[in-house]
Amino acid sequence: MPQTRIPCLMIRGGTSKGAYFLAGDLPDDPASRDRLLLAAMGSPDARQIDGIGGADSLTSKVAIIRASSRPGIDVDYLFAQIVVNEPRVDYGQNCGNILAGVGPFALERKLVPVQAGVTSVRIYMENTGQTATALVQTPDGVVSYDGDAQIDGVPGSSAPVIVRFDDIAGSSCGSLLPTGNALDRFDGVEVTCIDNGMPVVLLRAEDFGLNGKESRDELNNNGELRRRLESIRLQAGPRMNLGDVTHRTVPKMSLISAPASGGSINSRTFIPHTCHASIGVFGAVSVATACLIPGSVARPLARFPSSDLLELSVEHPTGEFTVEMQLSQGSIVGCGLLRTARLLFDGMVCIQSPPRI
Repeated sequence: MPQTRIPCLMIRGGTSKGAYFLAGDLPDDPASRDRLLLAAMGSPDARQIDGIGGADSLTSKVAIIRASSRPGIDVDYLFAQIVVNEPRVDYGQNCGNILAGVGPFALERKLVPVQAGVTSVRIYMENTGQTATALVQTPDGVVSYDGDAQIDGVPGSSAPVIVRFDDIAGSSCGSLLPTGNALDRFDGVEVTCIDNGMPVVLLRAEDFGLNGKESRDELNNNGELRRRLESIRLQAGPRMNLGDVTHRTVPKMSLISAPASGGSINSRTFIPHTCHASIGVFGAVSVATACLIPGSVARPLARFPSSDLLELSVEHPTGEFTVEMQLSQGSIVGCGLLRTARLLFDGMVCIQSPPRI
C-alpha cells in the first residue's frame, strides 16, 4: 500500500518536543488532518510504536504553522495535543513549550526574513487568539541552537529563546478569574481557578495530607489523590466556562505548597491525570500570577519581593521555572520567560494511505 510523505521538522521546544508542519502540507479538511496527525504520531497506542510520538503527553505534540495575513503578525500557530492512547486531537489549549520552537521553525522554513544577530518573530496563537514575540538567536544569518542557556528538565545548554507575551489573561476561559472569585470550594477543598494563558486549578497540597515535595511517581501511584483531583476538576470545568471537561486535557490541576528551594512557590501539576515531570509554560505563568492575587490559595504560601518587575520562581519536580511578571499600579500588564529549542530532524514523516485510524 502506498505511503504519503509529509515534510516535517521535529523540534524540542522547552521541556517538550513535537512535530512541526507547514499548514499547507496538511489537508484542509479538519477531520482528514486529524486522521493524518494521529497516524503520524502513532495514536492510539500507549507506545506509539507505529509513529514518531514518544509515548508521553510531553512528546505527543504538533505545531501547525502558516505565514500570517494579520497586520503586525509574522506567523499563525495552531497547537495540537495528540492524545497518546485515544484517537483524539485536542485543540483546546496553547502550549508555551512548543511555542518556543515556532520562531526557529518559521526561520528554517523561510516564512520570516532572518535579521543580523537576533530575529524577532511575531506569533498569533490560533487556539486562543493571543499574540507573543519570540526572539531567536540568528548570528551569521542562520538560526543558532548552540548556547549557554539552561532550563530545568532539559540536559545540557542551548541558545536562548526569549518569549514575551501580550495580554493572555482569560485566553481559554474568558477572564483571569473565570469563576469571578479568587477562592472557590469544591468537595470541601478551597481552590483558586485561574487562566493566564492556561486554565489551572490551584489546590494546597496540605489539604490532601501531602507536603508538596512528593515525587512524581509517588503522586501518580496515589489513586485516592487522583480520584479526588478528578472529582474537583470535573466540577471546576463548567464553572471556568470550559463546559464538560471529561474528555479534555484542561483545566490542569496544580498542588501548591511553600517554596522548598529558595523559589517563590512549589508546585506539582497534573496534565490533567498524570503528574508533570516539570511544569508547562502557560501553567507556570498561571501559577505565578495566582501568587500575586489577594485571597488566592497561593498568595499566603508565596515568597516574592515587592516590585513592579518580579521574577517568580515556580518550583517543580525537576527544578524551577522563572516567570518574569510586569506590574503597573498593582496590575499585571505583561510577562516573559526564557526557553530554549533545538532542531532534532528535518525530513519526511511517512503516513499509510489512507491513515488507518
